[in-house]
Amino acid sequence: MYTVHGVAQSGNCYKVKLTLAQLEKPFTWNEVDMMGGATRSPEFLAMNPAGQVPVLQISATSFLPQSNAILYYLAQGSTLFPEDRLEQAQVMQWLFFEQYSHEPQIAVARFIVHFAGRPAEREAELQQKIRNSESVLRVMEQHLSERRYFVGERYSIADIALYAYTHKAHEGLIDLEPFPAVRGWLERVASQPGYVEMG
Repeated sequence: MYTVHGVAQSGNCYKVKLTLAQLEKPFTWNEVDMMGGATRSPEFLAMNPAGQVPVLQISATSFLPQSNAILYYLAQGSTLFPEDRLEQAQVMQWLFFEQYSHEPQIAVARFIVHFAGRPAEREAELQQKIRNSESVLRVMEQHLSERRYFVGERYSIADIALYAYTHKAHEGLIDLEPFPAVRGWLERVASQPGYVEMG
């Protein structure tokens, strides 16, 4: 049985939880006190020297960090990862987009407001993240305006990766009202079999 070392309110950790649930793979959850410094402990750093959640524990001695790498590992041979090579590459394209363009804006805005309490000294940064998030969402909106899902008209880990922080964008004061295709896609993801909520 897998063990997930994570933070329940983290979008990166939620991706792993949702994937495991939808693949009906049994797992145990170990809540990590990230804000209390647990990710810097020797025990945690032995699992992931980068000191980040989530970490998927595969065995007593085998650990896999990085949320999208975990999704890739879990989804192999399942309906959540396509068989076609081009579609596989397109899934990876969106996983890279999520980590390079999406997560640094939407997730950070959410962190500043939802976890850090919107401190005055980070207000300028927050407003910049909100503006940048709108550009990211426009890319998603354009793509989804002609598609139901991100790759091959089938639900995949590309959707899971992008869903995690997008569906909590309001917690970072990001307005999804101007993005109807994105909002429709969020509803489709939430209606998938095996769907579980964050937390």
